[in-house]
This record gives sequence, C-alpha cells and structure tokens, in this order.
Amino acid sequence: MQTPAARKAVLVIHKEHQQLSMVITGMQCLVKLLGAGVDVPRPVMFRSMLFYISEYPEKLHHPKEERYLFARLRHRANDLDKTIDELEEQHAQGKARMRDIEHAFTRYELAGESALPVLREMVDEYAAFSANHRRLEEEVILPAARQWLAEEDWKELAEAFGSNRDPFGGIKEADFGRLFAMIVRTIREH
Repeated sequence: MQTPAARKAVLVIHKEHQQLSMVITGMQCLVKLLGAGVDVPRPVMFRSMLFYISEYPEKLHHPKEERYLFARLRHRANDLDKTIDELEEQHAQGKARMRDIEHAFTRYELAGESALPVLREMVDEYAAFSANHRRLEEEVILPAARQWLAEEDWKELAEAFGSNRDPFGGIKEADFGRLFAMIVRTIREH
C-alpha cells in the first residue's frame, strides 16, 4: 500500500517529468516551424525553454533525484546500482546536450537557415534521450522505490521535491502565464 508521502513524492516527480516533456515538445515544434518558414515567436521563447531546462530539471530535479531517491535505493537495493549509474551519467550528459543546443541555436541566429539542420537534429536527439531517461526512472526506479523505501524516506522525498521553486519566480506571474500559454498554443497548432 502506498502511503500519502509516497504518493505525494511520486506525483511531484511525474508532474516535473510531464512539464519537461512539454517544454521539449515545444522546442521541437519551434524548430520545425523555423524550417517551415512559418512566423514563429521571438527567439526569447526558445531561450526561455532552454532556461527552464537548465534551471529546473538540471539544477533542482536531477540533483534531488540523486541525493534523495538514488542514494536511498543504492543503500537498499544493490541490484539497481548499474541503472542508477546510467541515470546519473545521463544527468551529466543532459547538461552538456543543453549547452550544445544553446550554442546551435546561437549559430542559427547568426548564420540563418544553413545552421537549422544541426539544431533540429540536436533537439530531436535530446527529446529521444530525455524520453528514454524518464522511462527508466518511471518504469524501473519508481517501482523499485515503492518496494524498497521506508516511510521516513518517502517523507523526506516528498518534502525535498515539494520545495522545488518555479524557475521563472523572478518573472511576473502574468508574464510566465503568457509564456506558458504561448508554448501550449504553439504545440497545439502544429
């Protein structure tokens, strides 16, 4: 039976995975629109998506997975060490991939359409990479956590993940709402 603390922690982790997935889908849509010659939102929207990923999953979500979830599973379920090693390596790779995408986008801004194929390929590869990463966590790590973690672990996980802050906290709420609405609208329209 899953406790309230376990449900809360897993819900936050799933929600953060869904938000990341939506932002990545938005990045793919924007790059696709650039290639189609469609009028797209200003470059600040793509840069906002990059900022979201670097500030939220990379600086908050992944470190908390490593510190609170993975560390406890290493202590209790040794058969997961190889999978956890792989996930931690993917966290490091994700940061490098995001930096490379940011550079590719800057090249696109400077060079124009000739730089678009590389940007598109990098964004699509990141989307596949990220989807596989989330799948491993949701299909292997979280079920193992449900099996092996104690209530005190879940309480600490729920508290840690529940304290995550909005990476757009310094931006007025109305501005963030408009940005998010624009991302969602872009995804739905294309």
